[in-house]
Formats: sequence, structure tokens, C-alpha cells
Amino acid sequence: MPSDLPNLLTLSRIAAIPLIVGLCLMRSPAADLAACALFTAAALTDWLDGHLARRWRSTSEFGRMLDPIADKLLVGAVLMLLAGLGRLSDIGLVAAVVIMLREILVSGLREFLAGLSQGLPVSRLAKWKTGVQMTALGMLVAGDASARLLGLGFLPIGLAGEALLTLAAALTLVTGWDYLMASLRHVRGATAAE
Repeated sequence: MPSDLPNLLTLSRIAAIPLIVGLCLMRSPAADLAACALFTAAALTDWLDGHLARRWRSTSEFGRMLDPIADKLLVGAVLMLLAGLGRLSDIGLVAAVVIMLREILVSGLREFLAGLSQGLPVSRLAKWKTGVQMTALGMLVAGDASARLLGLGFLPIGLAGEALLTLAAALTLVTGWDYLMASLRHVRGATAAE
């Protein structure tokens, strides 16, 4: 059924996680390249599932709940994997921590605001942050060895990935602050209404 496709795409993002982890744990350039391709496909489903749901007017409560969970699981797993495999510099590790903390903060804010019957819509800057973050993670999963395998060893894939991850962390701080301030306005409004 076409109306189920957006949710199936979201679920595929979760299903891809153990495959990406397994490929990266093989510690070979070819496996890293395959993991990058799988991660890229999973990241693209983040855009595609929402696009199809809106186009077909088949949004659902299940999809609204599952989509951000799938995103956070994918990003969190890959960040932990990269840290565990030692593929992040100290700066990259700090960026990963910032990104993870913001994800937890926003999840908590959304849960709290749901109790107030308030939403926390995704901002345009947050969408850009997600794009930069997913690009960075894909590059870091591929790594320099994969670039050499493709004859592109002259490209500093790891360095570019870390630079983009640092940019994503900076955008994460800005969007996290924006979401926190928006949430506080909702709380003040609810308190005033009482």
C-alpha cells in the first residue's frame, strides 16, 4: 500500500543500523564504503518518508512518533561507532557529544510540550543542520581508506567530515538554543493561562 511506504522507509532507517555497524566493524575499506552507501541511503529516507507522507496526505501519529526516533537512533549509533573505533579527533568527539546532548534535550522538550498540547516544529536551520550532519557522518563512515580504494586518495575525506561535523555541532548549539527558548515561551504561556 502506498500509504504504508513512508512508515516502511522510516523503519528501514532503523533496520539499517545493525548492518552499518557490522560493516564498519569489519574494518576494511570496502566494508566502510558499503557502510557509507547504506548510511547515505538511510539518511535519504529521512527526507523521502516525510515528502511522500505529505504528498500522499498519509501522515500518521505513528509516523510522527517514529520518524524522529529513527533519526536519533541512526545518528546516535553512528556517532558512538565512530567514537568507539577511534575515528574522531578530540574536536570531533566534542562535536559528537554536543550533537548527542542536543538530541536528548530536544526529545525531552518535545515530550514535555506534548503534555501541554504544544508542538515544537522543526526549523529551517535545523533541517540544514541535519543535512550537514548526515553528510559529515557519511564521510566519516567512508573514511580516507575508502577514498583511496576509489582512487580518490588525494581527497581528505576524514578531515572534511570532521570539519562538517564541527559545523553541524555549531548549528546544533544554535538550534538547540532556539528550541529551548521556544519551549520556555510555551511554558510561560501555560503558566500565565493557569
